[in-house]
This record gives sequence, C-alpha cells and structure tokens, in this order.
Amino acid sequence: MKKSVLIISLFIIAGLGYNFLSSSEKENTSNTNTLKQINYKKGASEKLEQATLAGGCFWCIETIFRDLKGVESVISGYSGGSTKNPTYEEVCTGKTGHAEVVQISFDPEVIGFDKLLEIFFHIHDPTTLNRQGADAGTQYRSAIFYHSENQKDISEEVIKKFNESKLWDDPIVTEVSGLDVFYPAEDYHQDYYNNNKDKSYCSLVIAPKVRKFYKDYKDLIKDNTGK
Repeated sequence: MKKSVLIISLFIIAGLGYNFLSSSEKENTSNTNTLKQINYKKGASEKLEQATLAGGCFWCIETIFRDLKGVESVISGYSGGSTKNPTYEEVCTGKTGHAEVVQISFDPEVIGFDKLLEIFFHIHDPTTLNRQGADAGTQYRSAIFYHSENQKDISEEVIKKFNESKLWDDPIVTEVSGLDVFYPAEDYHQDYYNNNKDKSYCSLVIAPKVRKFYKDYKDLIKDNTGK
C-alpha cells in the first residue's frame, strides 16, 4: 500500500462515527442455507482472489464491499470457530468460537487486498475487543482470516501503519489468523440490507454509514449502485 494513500485515508476515517444500536433484531426467519461451502483457496475464476474479514455484524460490511469495483461477490458467513456447520443461533451463543465474517471474491487487478483492508478499517472500530457498538461477544470480534502468507504480511503491515498513525487512542486488537473453514450463513442473511431496508437496524445503523462511505469513496463504487 502506498503510504500517501493510507495517510489521506486516515483523515477520511477520522470523520466516521459509530452507531450503538444493537443488531439484536436479527430474527431467524429460516435456517435454510442453499449456498455450498466455499473453496477458500480460489475464487470463481483463476484471476480472482478471496478475502475473509470480520468486523461486527456482517450485514453492514457485506453491503459496502458488495458494491466496490473489482468485487465479484460477497457472502456472509462464519469462520474462526471449532463447531462444524454452525447455525446462526449457535454462533450467537459465543460458544462456537466463530466470528460473523464476509468472504469477498475480488479481482486484484482492479482492487488490491491492501485497499480492501483500508476500507475494512474505515467501516468498523478495530480497537474494541469482542465488540462493535452495542453488539458484544466474540462473534463480533475484529479479525482478518488470511488466505496466504502474502495476505498475512500485508495485514500486519497495514495494522502497523494504522497503529503508528495514532488515529485511535487505543491500539488495534484485530485478530490476524489463517483461514481454516468458511461456512456460508443462512440464506436470509445474504444481501440483508438491500432486502430489508425497512428494518430499524438497516435504516438507523447501516444506511447512514453506507451513505457516508459512498460519499468518501465514490470513485471506488460500481456505477450501477443506487445508494
């Protein structure tokens, strides 16, 4: 990542606020999951790479990454735990060890992993351990599940630069771990914001953050988005 780009981005990030309304309204309307388990080593084509990130409720970060140029797909799911094929209810107990994550398939020739991480740190608070706003628990922890040693090196370098910037009073607590397994979440979690804009969490928490983000990063947003 070019240092100048990161420094400019730090000033943009400084203007963001974090909403403290809980996402506890996540009702389970269906346990159906029609998505197949993802091969995390390759994307849909040979040129695509994948990134798996956790930054609180996956509804919000999925919405933002989905509309970035160079992003082929974004799937909400669970990673970092010990329970096989966990359900949302099991993850919510905090006993499975999983975090709510998004898995992003992207074209590195259009948008790099370092840029995705810059955006990742833009849209959540990486200094609060096991918490994002009112959402508390290990399932809401900040984490980067890297797919390669190169991604690990980039992650550590980006975190180092952000810590050195003193943007936050507290140090970054984002976990950096190798990805083991990614489990897609239930169908009703996928593209949740666009399908449930009338829900209070979507309108009061996600929508303002999305609008602010799209304004700050308008050059990176796909042309066909209407947000």
